[in-house]
Amino acid sequence: MAVNCGIVGLPNVGKSTIFSALTSAPAEAANYPFCTINPNVGIVDLPDSRLDFLAKHFETKRRVPAAVEFVDIAGLVKGASKGEGLGNQFLSHIREVGMIAHVVRCFENPDIVHVNNRIDPADDIETINMELAFADLDTVNKRIEKAQRASRVMGKDEQKKAAAVLAVLDKIKPLLENGKSARSAGLSDEEKEAIYDCHLITMKPQLYVCNTDEDGIKNGSAHIETVKKIAGEEGADVVVICGKFEAELADIESEEEKLEFLGEIGLKESGLASLARAAYHLLGLRTFFTAGADECRAWTIHAGDTAPKAAGTIHSDFERGFIKAEVYSFDDLVACGTEAKIREAGKYRMEGKEYIVQDGDVMFFKFNV
Repeated sequence: MAVNCGIVGLPNVGKSTIFSALTSAPAEAANYPFCTINPNVGIVDLPDSRLDFLAKHFETKRRVPAAVEFVDIAGLVKGASKGEGLGNQFLSHIREVGMIAHVVRCFENPDIVHVNNRIDPADDIETINMELAFADLDTVNKRIEKAQRASRVMGKDEQKKAAAVLAVLDKIKPLLENGKSARSAGLSDEEKEAIYDCHLITMKPQLYVCNTDEDGIKNGSAHIETVKKIAGEEGADVVVICGKFEAELADIESEEEKLEFLGEIGLKESGLASLARAAYHLLGLRTFFTAGADECRAWTIHAGDTAPKAAGTIHSDFERGFIKAEVYSFDDLVACGTEAKIREAGKYRMEGKEYIVQDGDVMFFKFNV
């Protein structure tokens, strides 16, 4: 299971630079709008020090991390929802991702053209958010027409479903008309399910990525504070990155040299590692591990998944024939030192079908098919 995260923003805010650094895959990047027409897609290993520890502890032959999929979507502009700047094509790409990383330019550089000829993060954010809201408004209006027709000509069951859909859309439509997100409607799980077929862009989880310069990383800036204030009002997360620095860091092969390079600006890990981790958790994903001499692997599940569901991520037979799971936590391994001592401490557990897998569990499944 890979995290599917779309990178969006105005043209020339650094999306493709960040994507290339993330994936070490060269995305088109140039000093003019719309150099990215088709979305670039890259799979990124999720940094996880726990997996590194397990691999060293078990002296494993193979280490397999969890994965994050990033999609570099071309820059949107004002009027994108009406087709400006090939907007309809780009918006269709956004509908296919699981969450949105909204890159905001937070650096001054006269040599890099800004599509509006000024650096104004608040205005940039408003432009993108309004275009996404207006694109959803068009979808909602079409869905309302469909539900209204169903309520007139269908049977009672279908009319009841249509009424439920209309009730939810009536909550969302005024928000979208004012450039607000569907997320801000605070819908229940049942209401979200009723309009799932709309695939609304603004229902997707979103975080903001401040693309700044090295001085911004070290000392912050007014631009970054502007983004944090807006994100705070929305209840969204913020990751601060220097795209130029991350691109240089990605070119360094030695881990020791990378840490030294990070240390020069006071960082312990790259901004891209923070972004990957933030994206992973924003989607409500968690990690459990299988570990041994042959392989140590991080597996991705949804928060709240049971042991059989987790087993199914390895193979469907594991879920179908699930008997029990042997479980201990990664933290217990660190504290106790060995599996034998975990057993002695009474922290090596046998769990059944109702067990909710916790982030950081190390598991061994027993099954029969």
